[in-house]
Amino acid sequence: MAGSLLSKPISGVPMSDSGLRGDLSRRPRPVYLDLVRIRQPVPAIISILHRLSGALLFLIGIPLLLYALQQSLASPEAYAALQGNLGRPIVKLMLLGLVWAYLHHFCAGLRFLLLDLHIGTALKPARQSSFAVLVVSLALTAIIGARLW
Repeated sequence: MAGSLLSKPISGVPMSDSGLRGDLSRRPRPVYLDLVRIRQPVPAIISILHRLSGALLFLIGIPLLLYALQQSLASPEAYAALQGNLGRPIVKLMLLGLVWAYLHHFCAGLRFLLLDLHIGTALKPARQSSFAVLVVSLALTAIIGARLW
């Protein structure tokens, strides 16, 4: 009995889209989206980089930091070997990438906290703060990179 009550339309309204007109003009949906060719606004790029930097720090940065801490505390010979490894240019580049990830994640996180407080949510301030995050994180990375080398 309950099934028969639910299958009847209420006041002549169809229960599904099947009763709607079929002649509605709709644009065909794209079959393939080329995500590289779609131009994202700067706030969207900053948001994507915030997620990527967080993943990079969590999946690579923390394990490397813990490994380096373990090696530095194991013995004086292991500490000397760690110092030797950290002097290699490829390792310095990896560290510079992790420094950028940390600084970008920090600056973008501050931006998102301000956005959560409804500060800078209009279009122009949102774009300006996105550029500021990008410039500040790259500038701080360059300063630390200059000191690293």
